[in-house]
Amino acid sequence: MPDTAPERAPVLERAAEGALVAGVCRGLAGHLGVDVLLVRAGFVLLTVASGFGIAAYAAFWILVPAPEKVPSAERRRGRDWGQLLAYAAVTLGLAVLPWGAAGVVQWALWPFIIGGVGAAILWQQADRDQRQRWTLPLRQRWLRSLMGLLLVVGGIGGVVVQNVEAAQARSVIIAMAIILTGVAVIVTPWVVRLWQDLDAERHERIRSQERAELAAHIHDSVLHTLTLIQRNAHDTREVQRLARSQERTLRTWLYEPRADPDQTFAAAIRELAGEVEDDHGVPIEIVCVGDTALEERLGAALQAAREAMVNAAKYSEAPSVSVYAEVESDEIAVFVRDRGKGFDLDQVPGDRMGVRGSIIGRMERNGGKATVRTAPGEGTEVRLEIKKS
Repeated sequence: MPDTAPERAPVLERAAEGALVAGVCRGLAGHLGVDVLLVRAGFVLLTVASGFGIAAYAAFWILVPAPEKVPSAERRRGRDWGQLLAYAAVTLGLAVLPWGAAGVVQWALWPFIIGGVGAAILWQQADRDQRQRWTLPLRQRWLRSLMGLLLVVGGIGGVVVQNVEAAQARSVIIAMAIILTGVAVIVTPWVVRLWQDLDAERHERIRSQERAELAAHIHDSVLHTLTLIQRNAHDTREVQRLARSQERTLRTWLYEPRADPDQTFAAAIRELAGEVEDDHGVPIEIVCVGDTALEERLGAALQAAREAMVNAAKYSEAPSVSVYAEVESDEIAVFVRDRGKGFDLDQVPGDRMGVRGSIIGRMERNGGKATVRTAPGEGTEVRLEIKKS
């Protein structure tokens, strides 16, 4: 059985990528297999406690070799000056804090400092899911979170004011401001990265939902229509009707805002046009400008417009019917046109209620007006006008 050589630890050398000063902390972190933030925090604490951190860093700088073939210009470009200034601010603030207050600050403010540094370490060590669980309540209740932050800052200020002499309070507050600013600068890149990740995840989730909705619509509508077309391939008129109906459905679904036909005029007249087209197999081109909520009088105008479309589809022998609806501030107008054979309105028998009763009479009973322009061989235009309630 062949001997397997034990894995060798990475060679200790100063890092070039991500170095803040000389790459000592990042090199030690890679060699020991720990997070670089812990190593940097250790040097900061050693520096504040006894000044030994500076001596240790200088010794590592001199004794530990630098990586080969790394130009100094590239090192300077990779340096994060904001992070470097943040660590310097934290170190300076911790160093000058004992000089600015009496012994009471040692027990009153150090818990806040240790807690802030610990929170920064926990934040970086957590994965994205854990950070999301932490920040989701803050995002949902941002006002409460802001008030809580103000209370924390006010509490720290209250401790300083009550337990520190007035002459020393200013120095303590300045030191605390430096520390908190440094911690904020250290944590900010991870907060920004988390926010970007969450935003990218949200966009991806929206795209996934849109793809799923599109797939469901294609399955429920398009594939069903294609199946019907295959079964009725011998019936040219039925194939045209199915294709036209599917085209109208797709255009409405893709390009027009979703509206309830029971609530808005534009959606209702489009739905009526689709029903007439499906029933009679004649394409109906509809254009609607503006929209308004449905009311009883507009319902009468819709029924009159439907009757005009049915008459054009059944009797005009035109290849298509055009419908134009315009919604103004106080009035609605609907035009139904065809280029069919037309007719003589005076020759229509009195017992035929299609035009006189269902269109003209219905509009007049509801305070509107219907005008029919037609002549043999010239097509027909029905104009409906009605005031809003």
